Amino acid sequence: MANLLSQTWFILFLGIALIGAVLGAVHHAEVVAHKTGEPFGTLILSISVTIIEVSLIISMMLTGHDGSEFIARDAVFATVMIVINGVIGLCIFMGGLTHHEMTFRNEGTNSALAVLTALATFILVMPIVTTSTPGPDFTKSQLAFAGIASFALYIAFLFFQTVSHRDYYLPKREDKKTDGNVHAQKPSNLKTSVSGLFLVLSLITVVGLAELLSPAIERGVAAAGAPKTIVGIAIALLVLLPEGFAAVRAARANRLQSSLNLALGSALASIGLTIPTVAAIAIFYNLDLSLGISTLNMTLMYLSFFIGALTLAIGRTTLLQGIVHIIIFLEYLFLSLVP
Repeated sequence: MANLLSQTWFILFLGIALIGAVLGAVHHAEVVAHKTGEPFGTLILSISVTIIEVSLIISMMLTGHDGSEFIARDAVFATVMIVINGVIGLCIFMGGLTHHEMTFRNEGTNSALAVLTALATFILVMPIVTTSTPGPDFTKSQLAFAGIASFALYIAFLFFQTVSHRDYYLPKREDKKTDGNVHAQKPSNLKTSVSGLFLVLSLITVVGLAELLSPAIERGVAAAGAPKTIVGIAIALLVLLPEGFAAVRAARANRLQSSLNLALGSALASIGLTIPTVAAIAIFYNLDLSLGISTLNMTLMYLSFFIGALTLAIGRTTLLQGIVHIIIFLEYLFLSLVP
Protein backbone atom coordinates (compact mmCIF):
# COMPACT_ATOMS: atom_id res chain seq x y z
CA MET A 1 0.00 0.00 0.00
CA ALA A 2 2.85 2.39 0.83
CA ASN A 3 4.31 1.87 -2.65
CA LEU A 4 0.91 2.45 -4.25
CA LEU A 5 0.41 5.68 -2.30
CA SER A 6 3.60 7.01 -3.87
CA GLN A 7 2.14 6.56 -7.34
CA THR A 8 0.40 9.58 -8.86
CA TRP A 9 -2.17 7.45 -10.73
CA PHE A 10 -3.25 5.71 -7.52
CA ILE A 11 -3.65 9.03 -5.69
CA LEU A 12 -5.82 10.27 -8.58
CA PHE A 13 -7.87 7.07 -8.39
CA LEU A 14 -8.45 7.60 -4.65
CA GLY A 15 -9.44 11.20 -5.35
CA ILE A 16 -12.04 10.12 -7.92
CA ALA A 17 -13.34 7.45 -5.52
CA LEU A 18 -13.59 10.11 -2.81
CA ILE A 19 -15.71 12.35 -5.04
CA GLY A 20 -17.99 9.39 -5.81
CA ALA A 21 -18.38 8.64 -2.10
CA VAL A 22 -19.21 12.29 -1.40
CA LEU A 23 -21.89 12.36 -4.09
CA GLY A 24 -23.33 9.09 -2.75
CA ALA A 25 -23.39 10.42 0.81
CA VAL A 26 -25.18 13.60 -0.29
CA HIS A 27 -27.82 11.65 -2.23
CA HIS A 28 -28.63 9.25 0.60
CA ALA A 29 -28.58 12.08 3.16
CA GLU A 30 -31.17 13.98 1.13
CA VAL A 31 -33.42 10.90 1.01
CA VAL A 32 -33.24 10.52 4.80
CA ALA A 33 -33.68 14.27 5.32
CA HIS A 34 -36.79 14.35 3.13
CA LYS A 35 -38.30 11.47 5.08
CA THR A 36 -37.54 12.83 8.56
CA GLY A 37 -38.07 16.52 7.74
CA GLU A 38 -36.25 19.52 9.14
CA PRO A 39 -34.26 19.90 11.29
CA PHE A 40 -33.77 16.16 11.90
CA GLY A 41 -32.55 15.42 8.37
CA THR A 42 -29.63 17.84 8.47
CA LEU A 43 -28.94 16.82 12.07
CA ILE A 44 -28.47 13.19 11.00
CA LEU A 45 -25.78 14.08 8.47
CA SER A 46 -24.00 16.46 10.86
CA ILE A 47 -23.77 13.92 13.67
CA SER A 48 -22.86 11.05 11.31
CA VAL A 49 -19.91 12.95 9.85
CA THR A 50 -18.79 14.17 13.28
CA ILE A 51 -18.77 10.68 14.80
CA ILE A 52 -16.51 9.45 12.00
CA GLU A 53 -14.37 12.60 12.30
CA VAL A 54 -13.86 11.78 15.97
CA SER A 55 -12.67 8.28 15.03
CA LEU A 56 -10.22 9.76 12.53
CA ILE A 57 -8.78 12.27 15.03
CA ILE A 58 -8.43 9.69 17.80
CA SER A 59 -6.74 7.15 15.52
CA MET A 60 -4.19 9.81 14.50
CA MET A 61 -3.63 10.84 18.12
CA LEU A 62 -3.04 7.26 19.25
CA THR A 63 -0.28 6.84 16.67
CA GLY A 64 1.71 9.40 18.64
CA HIS A 65 3.52 10.89 15.63
CA ASP A 66 5.12 14.33 15.81
CA GLY A 67 2.47 17.02 16.19
CA SER A 68 -0.33 14.60 17.10
CA GLU A 69 -1.21 16.75 20.14
CA PHE A 70 -2.37 19.50 17.76
CA ILE A 71 -4.54 17.33 15.48
CA ALA A 72 -7.81 17.96 17.39
CA ARG A 73 -7.14 21.71 17.64
CA ASP A 74 -6.30 22.09 13.96
CA ALA A 75 -9.25 19.97 12.82
CA VAL A 76 -11.80 21.75 15.02
CA PHE A 77 -10.56 25.25 14.22
CA ALA A 78 -10.42 24.44 10.52
CA THR A 79 -13.97 23.10 10.69
CA VAL A 80 -15.23 26.32 12.28
CA MET A 81 -13.51 28.53 9.70
CA ILE A 82 -14.52 26.34 6.75
CA VAL A 83 -18.16 26.26 7.86
CA ILE A 84 -18.61 29.92 8.88
CA ASN A 85 -16.80 31.39 5.89
CA GLY A 86 -16.33 28.72 3.23
CA VAL A 87 -19.58 26.76 3.30
CA ILE A 88 -21.95 29.53 4.37
CA GLY A 89 -20.24 32.02 2.05
CA LEU A 90 -20.45 29.68 -0.93
CA CYS A 91 -24.10 28.84 -0.16
CA ILE A 92 -25.08 32.51 -0.03
CA PHE A 93 -23.03 33.29 -3.16
CA MET A 94 -24.34 30.40 -5.27
CA GLY A 95 -27.91 30.93 -4.11
CA GLY A 96 -27.62 34.67 -4.69
CA LEU A 97 -26.54 34.16 -8.29
CA THR A 98 -29.83 32.40 -9.02
CA HIS A 99 -32.32 33.85 -6.55
CA HIS A 100 -30.73 37.30 -5.83
CA GLU A 101 -32.12 37.38 -2.28
CA MET A 102 -32.89 34.44 0.02
CA THR A 103 -34.68 34.32 3.37
CA PHE A 104 -34.39 32.17 6.49
CA ARG A 105 -35.43 32.08 10.15
CA ASN A 106 -32.88 34.29 11.90
CA GLU A 107 -34.17 33.20 15.35
CA GLY A 108 -32.64 29.76 14.88
CA THR A 109 -29.43 30.76 13.10
CA ASN A 110 -28.64 33.48 15.64
CA SER A 111 -29.11 30.99 18.48
CA ALA A 112 -26.83 28.48 16.75
CA LEU A 113 -24.15 31.13 16.17
CA ALA A 114 -24.31 32.21 19.82
CA VAL A 115 -23.77 28.63 20.99
CA LEU A 116 -20.94 28.15 18.48
CA THR A 117 -19.20 31.32 19.68
CA ALA A 118 -19.36 30.12 23.30
CA LEU A 119 -18.12 26.62 22.41
CA ALA A 120 -15.21 27.92 20.33
CA THR A 121 -14.22 30.28 23.15
CA PHE A 122 -14.36 27.52 25.78
CA ILE A 123 -12.13 25.18 23.77
CA LEU A 124 -9.86 27.24 21.53
CA VAL A 125 -9.34 30.48 23.49
CA MET A 126 -9.56 29.63 27.20
CA PRO A 127 -6.39 27.46 27.17
CA ILE A 128 -4.42 30.55 26.17
CA VAL A 129 -5.63 32.76 29.04
CA THR A 130 -5.66 30.21 31.88
CA THR A 131 -2.67 30.42 34.24
CA SER A 132 -2.48 26.94 35.78
CA THR A 133 -0.29 25.64 32.95
CA PRO A 134 2.19 27.38 30.64
CA GLY A 135 1.36 27.62 26.97
CA PRO A 136 -1.91 26.87 25.17
CA ASP A 137 -2.83 23.86 27.32
CA PHE A 138 -5.44 22.88 29.90
CA THR A 139 -4.78 20.97 33.10
CA LYS A 140 -6.57 17.62 33.25
CA SER A 141 -9.31 19.05 35.50
CA GLN A 142 -9.75 22.07 33.21
CA LEU A 143 -9.89 19.80 30.16
CA ALA A 144 -12.48 17.56 31.81
CA PHE A 145 -14.66 20.53 32.80
CA ALA A 146 -14.37 22.12 29.34
CA GLY A 147 -15.39 18.82 27.75
CA ILE A 148 -18.39 18.39 30.05
CA ALA A 149 -19.47 22.03 29.59
CA SER A 150 -19.20 21.74 25.79
CA PHE A 151 -21.23 18.53 25.71
CA ALA A 152 -23.90 20.00 28.02
CA LEU A 153 -24.18 23.14 25.88
CA TYR A 154 -24.51 21.06 22.72
CA ILE A 155 -27.23 18.86 24.26
CA ALA A 156 -29.07 22.02 25.35
CA PHE A 157 -28.89 23.30 21.77
CA LEU A 158 -30.21 19.98 20.41
CA PHE A 159 -33.20 20.18 22.77
CA PHE A 160 -33.83 23.77 21.67
CA GLN A 161 -33.53 22.84 17.98
CA THR A 162 -35.55 19.63 17.93
CA VAL A 163 -38.08 19.98 20.77
CA SER A 164 -38.79 23.33 22.39
CA HIS A 165 -38.23 25.66 19.40
CA ARG A 166 -38.18 23.38 16.39
CA ASP A 167 -40.13 25.90 14.29
CA TYR A 168 -37.11 28.26 14.44
CA TYR A 169 -35.30 25.84 12.10
CA LEU A 170 -38.08 25.28 9.60
CA PRO A 171 -38.33 27.21 6.30
CA LYS A 172 -40.60 30.23 6.15
CA ARG A 173 -44.02 29.81 4.56
CA GLU A 174 -43.07 31.68 1.39
CA ASP A 175 -39.98 29.47 0.95
CA LYS A 176 -42.05 26.30 1.31
CA LYS A 177 -44.32 27.40 -1.55
CA THR A 178 -41.39 27.42 -4.01
CA ASP A 179 -39.56 24.40 -2.54
CA GLY A 180 -40.29 21.32 -4.64
CA ASN A 181 -38.70 19.16 -1.96
CA VAL A 182 -41.49 20.03 0.45
CA HIS A 183 -44.27 18.98 -1.92
CA ALA A 184 -42.57 15.86 -3.33
CA GLN A 185 -43.82 12.51 -2.08
CA LYS A 186 -41.83 11.21 0.87
CA PRO A 187 -39.76 8.05 0.29
CA SER A 188 -40.95 4.71 1.68
CA ASN A 189 -39.66 3.30 4.97
CA LEU A 190 -37.66 0.66 3.05
CA LYS A 191 -36.01 3.21 0.78
CA THR A 192 -35.22 5.41 3.78
CA SER A 193 -33.67 2.49 5.68
CA VAL A 194 -31.55 1.50 2.68
CA SER A 195 -30.43 5.11 2.21
CA GLY A 196 -29.59 5.36 5.91
CA LEU A 197 -27.37 2.28 5.64
CA PHE A 198 -25.65 3.53 2.49
CA LEU A 199 -25.24 6.97 4.09
CA VAL A 200 -23.21 5.44 6.91
CA LEU A 201 -21.17 3.33 4.46
CA SER A 202 -20.53 6.37 2.25
CA LEU A 203 -19.37 8.47 5.20
CA ILE A 204 -17.05 5.70 6.39
CA THR A 205 -15.66 5.50 2.86
CA VAL A 206 -15.11 9.28 2.75
CA VAL A 207 -13.16 9.31 6.01
CA GLY A 208 -11.27 6.13 5.12
CA LEU A 209 -10.16 7.60 1.79
CA ALA A 210 -9.30 10.88 3.53
CA GLU A 211 -7.07 8.94 5.94
CA LEU A 212 -5.41 7.09 3.04
CA LEU A 213 -4.80 10.37 1.23
CA SER A 214 -3.47 12.18 4.32
CA PRO A 215 0.12 10.79 3.97
CA ALA A 216 0.23 12.11 0.40
CA ILE A 217 -1.08 15.43 1.68
CA GLU A 218 1.59 15.49 4.42
CA ARG A 219 4.33 14.78 1.88
CA GLY A 220 3.02 17.55 -0.35
CA VAL A 221 2.92 20.00 2.56
CA ALA A 222 6.47 19.05 3.61
CA ALA A 223 7.74 19.38 0.03
CA ALA A 224 6.16 22.83 -0.24
CA GLY A 225 7.63 23.90 3.10
CA ALA A 226 4.15 24.89 4.37
CA PRO A 227 3.13 24.86 8.07
CA LYS A 228 1.84 21.56 9.48
CA THR A 229 -1.53 23.14 10.22
CA ILE A 230 -2.27 22.79 6.50
CA VAL A 231 -2.63 19.04 7.07
CA GLY A 232 -5.47 19.66 9.53
CA ILE A 233 -7.14 22.03 7.07
CA ALA A 234 -6.87 19.51 4.23
CA ILE A 235 -8.33 16.69 6.34
CA ALA A 236 -11.18 18.93 7.56
CA LEU A 237 -11.95 19.90 3.96
CA LEU A 238 -12.10 16.25 2.92
CA VAL A 239 -14.33 15.24 5.83
CA LEU A 240 -16.67 18.22 5.31
CA LEU A 241 -17.15 17.55 1.60
CA PRO A 242 -20.49 15.70 1.99
CA GLU A 243 -22.02 18.36 4.22
CA GLY A 244 -20.63 21.23 2.16
CA PHE A 245 -21.86 19.77 -1.11
CA ALA A 246 -25.32 19.08 0.34
CA ALA A 247 -25.53 22.61 1.78
CA VAL A 248 -24.61 24.24 -1.55
CA ARG A 249 -27.15 22.10 -3.44
CA ALA A 250 -29.85 23.14 -0.96
CA ALA A 251 -28.95 26.83 -1.37
CA ARG A 252 -29.11 26.61 -5.17
CA ALA A 253 -32.59 25.10 -4.77
CA ASN A 254 -33.60 28.15 -2.65
CA ARG A 255 -33.48 26.13 0.58
CA LEU A 256 -31.07 28.36 2.49
CA GLN A 257 -32.66 27.35 5.80
CA SER A 258 -31.53 23.77 5.22
CA SER A 259 -28.07 24.99 4.19
CA LEU A 260 -27.62 27.02 7.36
CA ASN A 261 -29.00 24.23 9.56
CA LEU A 262 -26.49 21.83 8.03
CA ALA A 263 -23.51 24.19 8.10
CA LEU A 264 -23.96 25.52 11.64
CA GLY A 265 -25.02 22.11 12.92
CA SER A 266 -21.85 20.49 11.64
CA ALA A 267 -19.67 23.14 13.30
CA LEU A 268 -21.56 22.78 16.60
CA ALA A 269 -21.31 19.00 16.50
CA SER A 270 -17.61 19.23 15.65
CA ILE A 271 -16.92 20.95 18.97
CA GLY A 272 -19.80 19.69 21.11
CA LEU A 273 -19.16 16.01 20.30
CA THR A 274 -15.55 15.87 19.12
CA ILE A 275 -13.86 17.71 21.98
CA PRO A 276 -15.58 15.87 24.89
CA THR A 277 -14.72 12.52 23.29
CA VAL A 278 -11.14 13.49 22.47
CA ALA A 279 -10.69 14.98 25.95
CA ALA A 280 -11.91 11.77 27.61
CA ILE A 281 -9.54 9.65 25.48
CA ALA A 282 -6.62 12.00 26.16
CA ILE A 283 -7.21 11.89 29.94
CA PHE A 284 -7.74 8.11 30.01
CA TYR A 285 -4.64 7.29 27.92
CA ASN A 286 -2.57 10.20 29.28
CA LEU A 287 -2.08 11.69 25.80
CA ASP A 288 -0.78 15.18 25.14
CA LEU A 289 -3.52 17.52 23.91
CA SER A 290 -2.98 21.18 23.04
CA LEU A 291 -6.09 23.18 22.10
CA GLY A 292 -5.19 26.87 22.28
CA ILE A 293 -4.99 28.76 18.98
CA SER A 294 -2.61 31.57 18.05
CA THR A 295 -3.42 35.28 18.30
CA LEU A 296 -3.65 35.43 14.51
CA ASN A 297 -6.19 32.61 14.36
CA MET A 298 -8.13 34.11 17.27
CA THR A 299 -8.43 37.39 15.36
CA LEU A 300 -9.67 35.58 12.25
CA MET A 301 -12.13 33.54 14.28
CA TYR A 302 -13.76 36.50 16.01
CA LEU A 303 -13.82 38.45 12.74
CA SER A 304 -15.73 35.49 11.28
CA PHE A 305 -18.18 35.43 14.18
CA PHE A 306 -18.75 39.20 13.98
CA ILE A 307 -19.38 39.17 10.22
CA GLY A 308 -21.46 36.02 10.63
CA ALA A 309 -23.64 37.75 13.20
CA LEU A 310 -24.21 40.66 10.81
CA THR A 311 -25.03 38.26 7.96
CA LEU A 312 -27.54 36.26 9.99
CA ALA A 313 -29.10 39.20 11.82
CA ILE A 314 -31.96 40.17 9.48
CA GLY A 315 -33.02 36.84 7.99
CA ARG A 316 -32.16 37.81 4.39
CA THR A 317 -28.99 37.36 2.37
CA THR A 318 -27.58 38.82 -0.83
CA LEU A 319 -24.68 38.06 -3.12
CA LEU A 320 -22.44 40.64 -1.40
CA GLN A 321 -22.61 38.87 1.95
CA GLY A 322 -21.49 35.63 0.33
CA ILE A 323 -18.52 37.41 -1.28
CA VAL A 324 -17.46 38.88 2.08
CA HIS A 325 -17.42 35.44 3.73
CA ILE A 326 -15.54 33.87 0.82
CA ILE A 327 -12.86 36.60 0.93
CA ILE A 328 -12.41 36.03 4.68
CA PHE A 329 -12.06 32.30 3.98
CA LEU A 330 -9.39 32.95 1.35
CA GLU A 331 -7.61 35.26 3.81
CA TYR A 332 -7.66 32.42 6.36
CA LEU A 333 -6.19 29.98 3.84
CA PHE A 334 -3.49 32.44 2.76
CA LEU A 335 -2.44 33.29 6.31
CA SER A 336 -2.33 29.57 7.14
CA LEU A 337 0.30 29.25 4.41
CA VAL A 338 2.05 32.54 5.23
CA PRO A 339 1.34 33.17 8.95
